[in-house]
Amino acid sequence: MDFPFHDPEHVAVFTCVHVLEHNDNICYVYHDEEDGAWQFLCKQEHRTSDGRIISLKEAFLIDSSIGGLAELPLGCGVMRENKLSPWERV
Repeated sequence: MDFPFHDPEHVAVFTCVHVLEHNDNICYVYHDEEDGAWQFLCKQEHRTSDGRIISLKEAFLIDSSIGGLAELPLGCGVMRENKLSPWERV
C-alpha cells in the first residue's frame, strides 16, 4: 500500500494512548491550520497525559483508511462513529 500523504513519513503527529496502546479506532482527525500538524484521536475524553507523539507513517500503519484524508485542507477536521463509518466534516 503506497503512502498517500505529502508530508514525510517520519513527520511527528499527535494521537492518544487509547489509539496507540488500547487499539481504539481513530474517529477524529484534524489538520491544523497554523502549523500543518495532524491529530488522530479516538472518541474518548482526553487528558493531557493521554497524548502521544508518533510518526505519520505509524498512524497510517495503525489505520490505513486515514490515507483517504491525505488531501484534508489545513484547518479542517473530520469524524466518524467507528472504523467502518464514513468520514464527515466537523
